[in-house]
Amino acid sequence: MPVIRIEMFEGRSDEQKRACAAAVTEAFVETCGGPPSAVHIVFQDVAKSDWAVSGRLCSDPKPEEGSWPSIAHTR
Repeated sequence: MPVIRIEMFEGRSDEQKRACAAAVTEAFVETCGGPPSAVHIVFQDVAKSDWAVSGRLCSDPKPEEGSWPSIAHTR
C-alpha cells in the first residue's frame, strides 16, 4: 500500500484537502497502477514558524527583493 505524505502550511480547509486527496490518488493510480483503495494520503499541517527556507523561518517577514534565493539562482 503506498503512503503519500503531504506537508504544507496550515490553514487549508477540509474541502481543499479532500480535492487534493482525490487528485493525488487519481494521479498515482494512473501513473503507478493499483486500486484507489490502496492509496493512503497523510496530510501534515505545519505552522510557518516550524518551517524554514534558506535558514529563515517562513513566518519571518519577507526580506527585500533579491535576498532570498529563487529557483533561477539554484540552477
